[in-house]
Amino acid sequence: MKKLDLRKKADRLRILAHPTRLAILEELSRGAKCVTDIQDLLDVPQSNVSQHLTALRHEQIVDYHEDGKLRCYYITRPKLVEKLLAFLSEEYPVERRSPESVHGEGKSREKACSLR
Repeated sequence: MKKLDLRKKADRLRILAHPTRLAILEELSRGAKCVTDIQDLLDVPQSNVSQHLTALRHEQIVDYHEDGKLRCYYITRPKLVEKLLAFLSEEYPVERRSPESVHGEGKSREKACSLR
């Protein structure tokens, strides 16, 4: 994997790793909302909400449509956001692997490498 690819991925995670942006995604996962609605729900200044929405738009996670003078935002990648929020929630199912199952994988790779 190229170093640049990893940097892009890390940058995308950094964009998502902000409490206000996560709160915005949670609100938008319930349905489209205008900036003023988000501002009222999160008790965050309008300029701050707009900055966070711009960052999320840049990553093509949200977009907006105009309703008169209002910009109403919605999630463009609902499955991604749904999985992200599920992963971050306490209800996310944790499946653990045993050391024994991993030990067998290591031996398989070792054999494959020695055959070359």
